[in-house]
Amino acid sequence: MRKPRDFDSELKALADKAKAIKERRVRQLGELVAATGADALDADLLAGALLDAVANKDAATREGWRKAGAAFFRSKQRKPASRSEQRPEGALPLEGGAASH
Repeated sequence: MRKPRDFDSELKALADKAKAIKERRVRQLGELVAATGADALDADLLAGALLDAVANKDAATREGWRKAGAAFFRSKQRKPASRSEQRPEGALPLEGGAASH
């Protein structure tokens, strides 16, 4: 006769695994924020920039961000983008002030 499965322990093991994956993801996102230098930004500014990135549907802009991100991960130094690389030519700064030239 086969031993009955212990569904409770299997569910607990799956829940523990899911929790560990979520914790690892949060930790990796925090490491990414620090590695890019975004940890120097005010939390409200960072949240606003991320919300704008999520809401942005322009394919060219998103592709530019994707390429910049891929280049960041490929680089050995992994230093944050310079101010001129962070903002396309002619774009206004996030603070809403005039663009400095």
